Amino acid sequence: MVTVRFVLSSIALAFTAYLAARGLLWTSPETVERGWLIVAALVFYLPVTWLWIFAIGGRAAPERAAAPGPVAPMRQMPTWGVALALLAAVVVPTATFSAVTEAGRGQPFVTWVIGAIGALMTIVVVRRSPLVAWTGMAILALSSAFWLGPLDALSLGLVGSIVWVAAGQLLMVALDRTARDADHLVELQQAASAWQASQSGRQRERRLHVQRALQAAGPILARTIETGGNLRASEKAAARHAEASLRDELRGPRLLDDAVRAEIEAARRRGISVSLFDEGGLEGLATPALVDIRGELASVLRDAVSERLIVRTSPHHEVAVTIVGRSSGEGASGDDDQVDLWREIRRPR
Repeated sequence: MVTVRFVLSSIALAFTAYLAARGLLWTSPETVERGWLIVAALVFYLPVTWLWIFAIGGRAAPERAAAPGPVAPMRQMPTWGVALALLAAVVVPTATFSAVTEAGRGQPFVTWVIGAIGALMTIVVVRRSPLVAWTGMAILALSSAFWLGPLDALSLGLVGSIVWVAAGQLLMVALDRTARDADHLVELQQAASAWQASQSGRQRERRLHVQRALQAAGPILARTIETGGNLRASEKAAARHAEASLRDELRGPRLLDDAVRAEIEAARRRGISVSLFDEGGLEGLATPALVDIRGELASVLRDAVSERLIVRTSPHHEVAVTIVGRSSGEGASGDDDQVDLWREIRRPR
C-alpha cells in the first residue's frame, strides 16, 4: 500500500540523488585539484541523508511519551544521527570547496553542496529537530561565506536552502496546529454525543415516569371524573396512595425498583407514612451497586414498624442512604416524635 510518507520519502530520495549527481558533472575539469575529495564528500553525504530519510525516525523521550496531549510528543533523535547530520554540514562543503581551485568554486558541480546540505537540514527539521537543523544551517552559512564570500554564497543557493528549512518548520507548526484542532473537534463531537445520549436517557426515564403515573393514578382519576369527586373512603385512600407513589417517582427515582415500590406500598397499607428524598450521592454508581442498595432498602422497609419513615440519599463518601423512623411515644411532648429507627446503608466499595 502506497502511503503519503512513502511518496514523500521517495521524492526526498530522488531530489538528494539529483543534487549529488550534479557533483559528478565536472564542467571545468581543469579547476579540480583533488577529485577524490569531491567523490568522498558524495559518498559520505548520500548515506547520511538517506539514513535520515528512512532509518532515523527517532524515539519519544520516556518522560514525554506518556504525557497526554493532542499532538504527538517531540521526538528525541538519536545522538549518533544528530552527530552525522552536523558532521555532514561541516565536512561536505569544506571537502568540496577545498577540492577545486578558487576559480572553480562558483561552478555548479561545487555549489551543489549548498543545496544538498539545505535539503538534509530540511529533512532534519521535518523530523522534528529544528535546533539541529538551524545549527547545521549556521555551519553551512559560515562555511559557504568563508569559501565564496557572503554575497556569492547568498546568490548561489544559500537563500534557497534557508527558505527550505524555514518552510519545513512552518509546515510542521501548521500540521501540529491542525492536529490540535482535529483533536479538539473530536472532543467536542464526543461531548455532543454524550450530551445527546444523556438527553435520550432522560427522555426514556421521563416516559417511564409518565407510564407509571398513568398506571398508578389513571384509574382513580377516571373514577374521580366519573363520580364528580364523590369518592368512597376506600377510593380516597387509593387516591392518597397514588399521590404518594407519584411523589416517590419525582423525589427519589434512583432509590426505586419493583421490590422497593412493593415494600413502600405495603408499608403505607400498614399505616406508615413513607417519604423519599434524593439529594444526590447515587450518581455515577454502577448498576450492581444500585441493586445492592435497593435490596437493603427493601429489607429495611419490610421490617419497619415506625409511624413515619424518611428515606434520604447521602452525598457522604461512605454512606449512600439514611433511613430514619419516627413514632409518637409516651415520652414525646407536643409535635416531637421519638426516633425508633436509624439505619445507614453503606456505599459499596
